[in-house]
Amino acid sequence: MRPLTKVSSAAVVLLFVVALLGFADATYLTVEHYRGVIPPCSITSGCEQVLTSPYSSVLGFPVSLGGSIYYLVVMVGCLIFLESKHLSANIQAHHYSILKWTLVFTLAGFLASLWFVYVQAFILYSYCQYCLGSALSSTILCVTAMEILGRNERAA
Repeated sequence: MRPLTKVSSAAVVLLFVVALLGFADATYLTVEHYRGVIPPCSITSGCEQVLTSPYSSVLGFPVSLGGSIYYLVVMVGCLIFLESKHLSANIQAHHYSILKWTLVFTLAGFLASLWFVYVQAFILYSYCQYCLGSALSSTILCVTAMEILGRNERAA
C-alpha cells in the first residue's frame, strides 16, 4: 500500500462526524449497561434480547465499550490529520501515515459489525436499533476509508 499523498479535508471531516455519531451511540449503550438499564427500543423490537445475550459482552466488558474505544481511535486519527495542516511538511508526512492506519483500522470495525449483525439476524432473531446504528456508522466509515485509499492508489 502506497503512502497517502493527498486527502480531502472534507472527507476526513465526514469520517470524524460519523465516528462521533458512532461514539455517542456506543457510549450511550456502555453507560446504560453499567447503570443496569436496557435502553428503550422504539424502532425495532429485541433490544433487551440482544443487550442481555451472551454475545453482548466479552471477558465481562460490554461489546459497546469496545465500540466506544474504536470510534474514539478513529476520531483521534482524524483530528491528528486535520491539525497537521498547520504544521511543517515533515510532521505532515507523519500525520498522513497516522491517517492511513486509521483508515485501514476502519475495516476492523466493519468486520466486527458484520459479525454482530449476523448474530442478531441468525442466532438471536432479535434486533437492537442502537447496535444497527453502530453497524451503519462503521459501514459508512469503512466504505469512505476504502474510497479514500482507493483514490490514493489510483492517483499514484
